[in-house]
This record gives sequence, C-alpha cells and structure tokens, in this order.
Amino acid sequence: MTAFNKTTTAQRRTRTALVFPGQGSQKAGMLAELAQQFPQITETFAEASTGLDFDLWQIAQSGERLDQTEFTQPVLLTASIALWRLWLDLGGVAPVALAGHSLGEYSALVAGGALSLIDGVRLVHLRGQLMQQAVPQGTGSMAAVLGLTDEQVEALCVKVSLDSGEIVDPANYNAPGQVVIAGQSSAVQGVVALAKEAGGKVINLPVSVPSHCRLMQPAAESLAEVLTATAIKMPNIPVIQNANALIEADLDQVKAALISQLYRPVRWTQTSKTLETLGVSQLVECGPGNVLTNLAKRMPTPMVSYPIDTRSRMDDALTHIAVAEGKLA
Repeated sequence: MTAFNKTTTAQRRTRTALVFPGQGSQKAGMLAELAQQFPQITETFAEASTGLDFDLWQIAQSGERLDQTEFTQPVLLTASIALWRLWLDLGGVAPVALAGHSLGEYSALVAGGALSLIDGVRLVHLRGQLMQQAVPQGTGSMAAVLGLTDEQVEALCVKVSLDSGEIVDPANYNAPGQVVIAGQSSAVQGVVALAKEAGGKVINLPVSVPSHCRLMQPAAESLAEVLTATAIKMPNIPVIQNANALIEADLDQVKAALISQLYRPVRWTQTSKTLETLGVSQLVECGPGNVLTNLAKRMPTPMVSYPIDTRSRMDDALTHIAVAEGKLA
C-alpha cells in the first residue's frame, strides 16, 4: 500500500491537484488494461472487497449491478484509489490538493488519509442504499441544463417549487453554463420546459436517484449517525469539499460537509476557483474516464487535465506533469 509522504509538499510545493470523479464515470471493464500490467490494481480491489460481502472487481469487469448506486459507489471509489496508488508508485508528483465530484469527495478523503479504504467503501455502499431508499423508484429524476446562467437556473427552480409545491433544486454547478437539477420528476420536467423556453438546452440524465437535492435529507440524517461512529481524521493532503468549495480546518466541519453534501449542490465551478487560488495549474483525473478533464476545459480559467485510466494516458500524464513541474520549479 502506498502512503503519502507529508514532507513532500513541505519540501516542494507542486502546482498539481488530483481530482476524483463521481457516479457516471463507471463502465464495465474499467482498468482492465492496467490490471494486466500492474497487480496493484486488482490488489486494491481485493483489499476493498474484504470490507463488503461481494467482489468489487467482478462487478467492475462484468458490469453486473454496476447500474445500481449501492454497488456503483464502492466500485468507483476503489477504482479511483487503485489509480491513486499506482500514480504514486510510478513516480507521479505529490499533489498540493485533492478534490472529488460528489462520490469522488469520499475517494479524495481516502487518498488523503482521512478514511481507510475499508471504511470508505462501507460508507459509500451504505450511502448508495440510503439514497435509493430516500426516494421511491421512478419518482425522482435529474437533468442537465446547458446555456443558461447559474442565476437563471436557480430562479427557475424556485419558481417551479413555489408554483407546484414540489421539490426541484440545482444539484451540480459543473461549469459555467452547465447546471444539473434534481428533484421530483414532475418538478424537474417543469424546469426543463421553462429552460427550453429561455433558450437553454436540456439533457435528461439516466439516473435512479435525484442526488444533491432536498429529497436526500432523510438519507443525510441516517448517514450522519454512521459517520459519527466511523474513524475519520483530518486528511494529510488538503481536500476541497463539495458543499462549500472550501478546505475545512476542523474535523467536525469536515464531517458536517460530508453530511450536507447529500442534499446540497456540488459546487464544482467554485472548486475550480479554489484550486486556482492554491496555484494549481494542472489536474490529474484519478478515476475511470475523462468527465472532469472535459469540465476543466469549460472553466473561466481552463486548466490542463490528464486522465490516467489506461497505460497510454497514465504515461502521458506522468511525462507532461513531470515536465510542467520541472519548468515551474
């Protein structure tokens, strides 16, 4: 197991952050190529599976149950941590900060040493179950609204909520001009209709749970009880949290942000600004796919981002980040 050396950033501050994706990045067969060359990948999956009663690698490769959030979440967290460990083992630079999108916040906390891998997968497995139980199947939905400002989307959500008496909220501030909404299905469709009238484009998302909206408050209350009994400590690498896009300096606030994250929006646009204030100039996307890499291109100050989920991508990231850090030294 790779451990982060806290003296690294003290000796030399890098301008690289590692970011961890959330649900939606999963796909059957993820990390298979890397696993053939680096046993650390399957070893990490085997370790994580000891904390659960199912085989995470089998689900990751077969795709069976991968569309069920209670299984998706521990599989994705494990995949992210496997890549994090491999990045360090291959000589990747130590990041100045970590951040994760939604579920990815848990991956970031595990990478930062705040949570063990076993506790992390157990927490997100339960988190997925609680989220699914909070809203009956088919009654909630999510949609991405493109081409409108944050303020326009917020106003539409308020209007539909007041007019209908139902819940619909901004769920993810992903990038300028891209806000995901979540809530009761009829209210979400009400915002969709108004957004189209206002000149926006809309993509209905194929999800089973309306994440990061007020419907998730019962799930948050149940999760809070479990978090209280879970061994969590301050991370040894700064972690930017979703609910406020801040690096918390107090453990109680770290836990509080994790709880409120369930029913408050993911502030990814603001997280990018926080990274910028830390002097970050490049990102490494530590998980399957390149969703966060694509979002990085849409930010007001675009950042170069490198996914690392295949051998060629990993090699490319290692080379370019090392060169960039050398030039910045």
